[in-house]
Amino acid sequence: MSGMSGLMLLDTPSLYYRAFFGVPDSVTAPDGTPVNAVRGLVDMIARLVRDRAPERLVCCFDADWRPEFRVAALPSYKAHRVAEGGGDETPDALAAQLPVIDAVLDAFGLARVGVPGYEADDVIGTLAAAGMAHGPVDVVTGDRDLLQLVDERGPVQVLYTARGIRNLEVMGEKEVAAKYGIPGRGYADYAALRGDPSDGLPGVPGVGDKTAATLVTRYGSVAGILAALDGGDAAFPAAARKRIEAARDYLAAAETVVRVVTDIDAPELRGLDDRLPDEPRDPAALAGLAERWGLSSPVERLRKALRP
Repeated sequence: MSGMSGLMLLDTPSLYYRAFFGVPDSVTAPDGTPVNAVRGLVDMIARLVRDRAPERLVCCFDADWRPEFRVAALPSYKAHRVAEGGGDETPDALAAQLPVIDAVLDAFGLARVGVPGYEADDVIGTLAAAGMAHGPVDVVTGDRDLLQLVDERGPVQVLYTARGIRNLEVMGEKEVAAKYGIPGRGYADYAALRGDPSDGLPGVPGVGDKTAATLVTRYGSVAGILAALDGGDAAFPAAARKRIEAARDYLAAAETVVRVVTDIDAPELRGLDDRLPDEPRDPAALAGLAERWGLSSPVERLRKALRP
């Protein structure tokens, strides 16, 4: 085993999107229906279980990919991803596979959860905050926003998938600090300042990576930056002073948008059985799904990975 973790939290949308675009669409069910996202996701989970040996695992989902509380704070949030009829721009060939993903995970007995009004990131943040009291937590994602959760006290670390599941980048506080030049848990403040076009987050005009890193390192957070500005800190970078002052309203909104929720109180999360099963919960259903969708090989790989 290359690592050991108590709790593993999967940013499932991040993983199935990666599978959809990374596995050829020539991977199909016997009737010709694409199943590349399903096959890729199941194989990813099998490898993670085999290599990291978690005791508990939760597949976290978006119940709301663009929550109202974030849109109310910043209307541009993910606005460029809204499809013509409302909803997100999920490709049809991927959307058709999502019910199959749900069915396969359920047949295996893997915990999967989303909470109305929240994104998968918020579910992950809440479960990570609760889980770190009981041991290490691995967050598996291709989304840099979740780097804000790293915490050496848990520890909570991010297994970053930008280079693929076989080449996971293990990111703790030290790694975040080394890569971005910021305090280990300062990624949310850094992102608010420099912006993130993929989420429709404009950032502070004229403040790029270097200035954002300098400010967060010096003052600790956006709140600390504004306090230093209000206090007339003579060491405050002159070039950034007017830019930050003009961006106060934006920074207040960005805090709501960027900060992952870590305290959701919802029935979906109470009593969640996150134990990793040794055997599938419903072997007959799983066998039927494997045959119907041509998933026998990945299903068997995951079954083997789950066995003690």
